[in-house]
Amino acid sequence: MAIKMKSTADIAAKFASRAQAAGPEYAAGVKTPSVDWQSAASAAGDNYEQGVTQAIGRKAFQKGVAAAGTAKWQEKASTVGASRYGQGVAGAQGAYAAGFDKYAGILSNLSLPPRAPKGSPQNISRVQAVADALHRGKVG
Repeated sequence: MAIKMKSTADIAAKFASRAQAAGPEYAAGVKTPSVDWQSAASAAGDNYEQGVTQAIGRKAFQKGVAAAGTAKWQEKASTVGASRYGQGVAGAQGAYAAGFDKYAGILSNLSLPPRAPKGSPQNISRVQAVADALHRGKVG
């Protein structure tokens, strides 16, 4: 006997309706988790690596991109993404400053080779010095 189900449209509507009302419960769950997030996430490192390796093997990224397509990306990015962009950036201001501070220090302490005339290949050495210093700062 087949399982009797509501339509996919009805299920999706209920999901969206209930999720919109669940913000306070979501916040409470984040503030009082049953397991410490950092400890659990760190302990799952091997599982993460295996899952990513499996996803690469089955080309999950490429399949997901193909399934979504450019039209879906454009529609969601230009509506949902655009409406949340400013708030997200404003909320990340402190984290941005903290994350960039290391690189600002690297750049402000960098001694560049002298400038050469405009268009001179020697000027690339200035670009290379910046790229090398930033890369060292990132990877150690």
